[in-house]
Amino acid sequence: MFTIIFLWTNLAVVEYTAKPMQLSKNFSLVELTKSQTAERKGIPNDPSPDHLENLRLLCERVLQPVRDHFNHVVSISSGYRSPQLSQAIGSSSDSQHCKGMAADFEIYGTPNNEVFNWIKNNLLYDQMILEYWNKDEPNSGWIHVAYNPDQGENIKQNLRAYKDEDNKTQYKPMLGEA
Repeated sequence: MFTIIFLWTNLAVVEYTAKPMQLSKNFSLVELTKSQTAERKGIPNDPSPDHLENLRLLCERVLQPVRDHFNHVVSISSGYRSPQLSQAIGSSSDSQHCKGMAADFEIYGTPNNEVFNWIKNNLLYDQMILEYWNKDEPNSGWIHVAYNPDQGENIKQNLRAYKDEDNKTQYKPMLGEA
């Protein structure tokens, strides 16, 4: 929350407290746009109206159902990224994050493969990546999920990201359960 104070010429003070914009029951715009890198480097990270609508749909159709099913906090590590922010962190300005269509998250204490499998079997999405998950460490890594507002474009692509022997990120299709 933040407070805006207006001063009038007759010296009356009016105070208005604005609540963070909610994208769904449990997700706010603040948490889907927060970036330490943007804050540290002074990079604007404000979504356009179209990107804002994409974020709302991502929250309503994917993130909120995950929150409701697991009944635990869904911790967003990355949501919307402006193209400038995306480049600053070494990602592409073509990323679905830059369109407000993607988020990276985890549910602390819940194995990421369990969350991945539930989404895969129950929700519509464009792409989901089980990032750097290790079966010997069920809470390792995180989940990247993207939702396309054009429902016909949600192809339910499932990938696993991992580091190869040269420490380069590779993506492998995930056909069965994680």
